[in-house]
Amino acid sequence: MKAKLLTIITLAFLTFPCYLSHAQDKKLDAYIQEGLKSSQILKQQNFQLQKAIFALGEAKTLFLPTVSFNTTYSTAMGGRKIDFPVGDLLNPVYKTLNQLTQTSLFPQIDNVSEQLVPKNFYDTRFKTTMPLINAEIKYNQSIKKEQINLQQTEIQVLKRELVKDIKSAYFNYLKSAEAIKIYENALKLLRESERVNQSLIANGSANPSVLIRTRNEISRIESEIEAAQNNKKNAAAYFNFLLNRDFTISIEEDSTYSKADFHSTINEGHREELDKLQTGININRQLLNINQSYKKPKIGASFDFGSQGNASTIFASDKNFFKPNAFFLVGISFDIPVYTFGRNQLKVKQTEMELASLNEQLIQVKNQLDLQSELAHNSYQSAKQIFESKATQVSTAERYYRDSFRRYKEGQLNFIELLDAQTQITAAQLQQSLARYDVWLRWAELERAKASYDLNQ
Repeated sequence: MKAKLLTIITLAFLTFPCYLSHAQDKKLDAYIQEGLKSSQILKQQNFQLQKAIFALGEAKTLFLPTVSFNTTYSTAMGGRKIDFPVGDLLNPVYKTLNQLTQTSLFPQIDNVSEQLVPKNFYDTRFKTTMPLINAEIKYNQSIKKEQINLQQTEIQVLKRELVKDIKSAYFNYLKSAEAIKIYENALKLLRESERVNQSLIANGSANPSVLIRTRNEISRIESEIEAAQNNKKNAAAYFNFLLNRDFTISIEEDSTYSKADFHSTINEGHREELDKLQTGININRQLLNINQSYKKPKIGASFDFGSQGNASTIFASDKNFFKPNAFFLVGISFDIPVYTFGRNQLKVKQTEMELASLNEQLIQVKNQLDLQSELAHNSYQSAKQIFESKATQVSTAERYYRDSFRRYKEGQLNFIELLDAQTQITAAQLQQSLARYDVWLRWAELERAKASYDLNQ
């Protein structure tokens, strides 16, 4: 009976890694595409991109004519008046003419008194304005174009960060799932040990203390399984959160990452963070051009067509709206500052300093990204070495168990020591599994640092 138990335990531990071997699939890439499509953050940024595109369209219309319709009506009573002595001037002349012609063709007229403020006055016009020369409008269009580039680059940065987060969450999920499998396998062996030891004790072939140790080990493994299951549940919830779906949806495991087939090389990509800074520099250059454009004149044209006068004339039976007071007005405007006590020059200096600061920031960020890439590469290589060391520990633990098994058969080792050997194998396999997924986590960080993931796949 004892030989049967040892054979079962030995075969189970030595063949345990075989459960990792199953058909390879590419579930993770599908999950990444799902996350990129459903991400709320990316949707928000896409709306911001559309906003920037509309802003460019608005900027392009600033060189086109603007037509508006304006009308005002005003009336007043009182106020200052101006007197015209028309009667005093013309009545003597009219009187003389009437005497000479012996007619009454020239009647007497009264003096006129008109108030200065308008009474019953209207002004209605269509006004058209159009800039002819304005450097600020030209540079503003360039800024809007750069803002579109900036938003597009921001979306790319967020996509790369999301890819890294999804991969890291997935590897953590696989890590917790495999830990459960290892613990469950160990628990299965301990259950079998408990059953066999009960039989051996009943037959007087084993000490009862063996059973106590076995049950203590079972209790410990059960608590480890409970903790691992909670870790798996939390890892699944976070992964589903990144995919913007229900937290309880099951996750399919990609067997590609359960093997030690690590990548040896990685392609160098281009960090969009540098593009963001370069776009910011381009925007500030256009702002500098705007601030320097105060030296250039602004020329515009305007055309007004309408009618103004006493409102009572509108209702004359033989007059339309624009008669008899219709008018048109053409104008050209010319604007250039002559002296502003140095305000414009100070604005230029401020923008130049901001531009110089951004150029230095670009150099600093480039060095930081190079450092990040180097550190990520070192971490990846270190993780691989740790995994190889853990693999050696598994091999050593297996050899130690085989030696313990041989000595136990020869009666030179008690069951407690054999159980310790079994525990060492479980611990070594668990550490190897965790080390494997740590390698993949470091790989995800390295891939992010080098911006090598193809976002267009």
